[in-house]
Amino acid sequence: MAVSVLFEAGAEIGEARDIARDFLRSVQATRGVPVSAQAIGLVQLVVSELVTNARKYAPGACLLDLVFRDGAVQVGVWDSSTTLPSVRGRDPHRVGRHGLELVRAVCRTFHVHREGTGKRITALVRLADDPGTAHPAPPRPGP
Repeated sequence: MAVSVLFEAGAEIGEARDIARDFLRSVQATRGVPVSAQAIGLVQLVVSELVTNARKYAPGACLLDLVFRDGAVQVGVWDSSTTLPSVRGRDPHRVGRHGLELVRAVCRTFHVHREGTGKRITALVRLADDPGTAHPAPPRPGP
């Protein structure tokens, strides 16, 4: 089960969060997979951070892909910039710029790679409410 949405300039980030919520509700209704409020919140957080970064740092549209399989949702965001994001380490004194740090903390995997005329970031969020299974994953830049 999957959905892809192209966001043009001027689209609201809230729309991306709503699409993620509706997608997960559809997964629950059609596949019978339990999806908790916590799982919905985590997927919405990841979608919000990745789409926000794409809109902030890349010109033009961005593409959001949500794919459900094996009890998890893969969130993918493509944008037109070939510049790979800098994932900073923990710094409790830094103000702001913690988005990718948070994404890495709640996702099973986190990958960044150049693709065509831009880049794609993918993150895998398990739908089971088991905080012990969320491990930060280092970014894996592609060629």
